[in-house]
Amino acid sequence: MNFWTLALVSLVALAGPLLAYPRGWRLPIMLGELVAGIVLGDTGSRTLHAHDPTFTFLADVGFALIMFVAGSHVPIRDPRLRPALRVGILRAVLVGAVSVPLGIGIAAAFGTGHPALYAVLMASSSAALILPIVDSLKLEGAAVRELLPQIAVADSACIVALPLVIQPSRAGRAALGALAVVAVAAVLFVLLRELDRRGVRRRLHEVSEDRKFALELRLDLAILFALAALAVQTHISIMLAGFSFGLVTAAIGTPRRLARQLFALTDGFLGPLFFVWLGASLDLRELGDHPSYVLLGFALGAGAIGTHVAMRLTGQPLPPGTLAAAQLGVPVAAATLGTQLHLLRPGESGALILGALVTIGAAIASGRLVGSTG
Repeated sequence: MNFWTLALVSLVALAGPLLAYPRGWRLPIMLGELVAGIVLGDTGSRTLHAHDPTFTFLADVGFALIMFVAGSHVPIRDPRLRPALRVGILRAVLVGAVSVPLGIGIAAAFGTGHPALYAVLMASSSAALILPIVDSLKLEGAAVRELLPQIAVADSACIVALPLVIQPSRAGRAALGALAVVAVAAVLFVLLRELDRRGVRRRLHEVSEDRKFALELRLDLAILFALAALAVQTHISIMLAGFSFGLVTAAIGTPRRLARQLFALTDGFLGPLFFVWLGASLDLRELGDHPSYVLLGFALGAGAIGTHVAMRLTGQPLPPGTLAAAQLGVPVAAATLGTQLHLLRPGESGALILGALVTIGAAIASGRLVGSTG
């Protein structure tokens, strides 16, 4: 990879804002970036080489930052969520329970041997996708307050579960790795909260803002990358490292200046680079060679929507239930890990992404209707 390639990636990543610009379309910005990568990667012209080690490493950094920002946006400190917490957790658990037999059935129908993986995919919700939709549409009401903890619990649980189910033969090692990352994140929460109570964090913020040192950003990046290194060392996805530290940051509180800096770094450069890399790494031509996997993608997307819509039986209106089915981070991590470790069949990684796109389309269509359910 060289600067010409980096310039090309930055240029084609503008497809994200261009597609997301028409407000009536309600398209997530990463969709255009993903499509640009598909056009220039293994599926299309093969101008971009996703297997380049520098490109891959920068994409990993972007993925860690995306999950960190997603975790930091979970409104843990919002007192309005507490009354809805029990309902949200219950629905997340029920969705997981419903997804298990459906995952078994889909895996048996297509003969892939990945029932646990499919169950986790269909049970997941993407905070990185859904929270921006909620914010941009200014959605409020009881249905939305119950939706937010459901998303947070489902996203967190599926991020932890993914490394355990994608390679069952190494589930024990993956469980220890996940436990190590979560334990370190818990220690960080206790330590940072104590520093916050003693006023150290406030003084650091004042000095950083006054002297333009960006100290908080530097420290947060150092911690994030250390957690990512631990995740890599213990053979689990860096998405767990990013999301868990994001939750720690959300629980303590993110200063506005730090949030703006993270937005600039993630959404301005490394995040788009990751989605372009992801699109470039997918060879959707394999779906043409294995057309049954196109049906697998639609089955996974429809299954995810169906398991979440089933929460209508618990009193959840259909629009927020459909919105909760939107997924991205977990399928992306599954496709990335599965491809890197050669655990998926040819075309199967494309099917996972196709299933995610189906849920995104449904979420965009239902987002406009959620406000009327509050």
